[in-house]
Amino acid sequence: MGVENGGTLIAPGSQHDSAAEHGSPPMPSEGGRASVESPESVYPGVRVLLMFPFFNEGSKLARLADGLEARVADKILAVNDGSTDEGPDLLRSRGIEVLDQDRQGIGACIKRCVACAKEQGYDVLVVMAGNGKDDPSEVPRLVEPIVRDGIDYVQGSRFLPGGTSPNLPLFRRVSIRLLSFLFTVYTRRRCTDLTNGFRAYRLAMLDDPEIDIWQDWLDTYEYEYYVHWKAYTLGYAVTEVPVTKRYPDEKGVEYTKIRPVTGWWRMLRPFVLLGLRIRK
Repeated sequence: MGVENGGTLIAPGSQHDSAAEHGSPPMPSEGGRASVESPESVYPGVRVLLMFPFFNEGSKLARLADGLEARVADKILAVNDGSTDEGPDLLRSRGIEVLDQDRQGIGACIKRCVACAKEQGYDVLVVMAGNGKDDPSEVPRLVEPIVRDGIDYVQGSRFLPGGTSPNLPLFRRVSIRLLSFLFTVYTRRRCTDLTNGFRAYRLAMLDDPEIDIWQDWLDTYEYEYYVHWKAYTLGYAVTEVPVTKRYPDEKGVEYTKIRPVTGWWRMLRPFVLLGLRIRK
């Protein structure tokens, strides 16, 4: 069982030790957009790529782009997963780099950015929602434990002190809490917000031969939960930080593309298949 220390869980005898770096990173400076590679790293000692996938998010992307005015990463990539609305053009008009692809799924979007990040020498990948539910100004909260404490995998949590989730539907609140509790019991490592996609991790973690993100079955929602499972069960240094996950306050506004039953199964099946060792 892992030992909790300051919110960080590290499995004893882990073969995946991190080279901790000391000293808290400076907060990103105001002004200047990080849609292209920055001349100097925003955070000392690491180069950070921030990505978000999106599909037909329309006006939500305008609000998201507003939050990306500050320099919170060395590079920002938006992946258009087959949108048919004005979203891609809107982002490009705001100076944000957009990668286009046919409709493949969120996992395929993230994997594409992993490949780009590795090719271009980035050290850390931050993933955030493309529907405006995450706050870009909180990106430093996710990166700081990696830089300061040598953490490998940082999970955002709306349920930690300092976190919040305005307008979170009751059903989702109960179901997320339950799933997080079951995951904690199974792995014996604390997890308070399993379904929160606002996370950051060292790209070097994906070089582990026990982690194969390039499998075709990980092209949709499975990818995120596969990586989460691997980070926790392989003994990587993981921690959670408080974040905001904001849901729309207007009735009738779509807040997720996840479909009941089929979408939830895609999220959960990595745990079933990996737990039964049907997949690797």
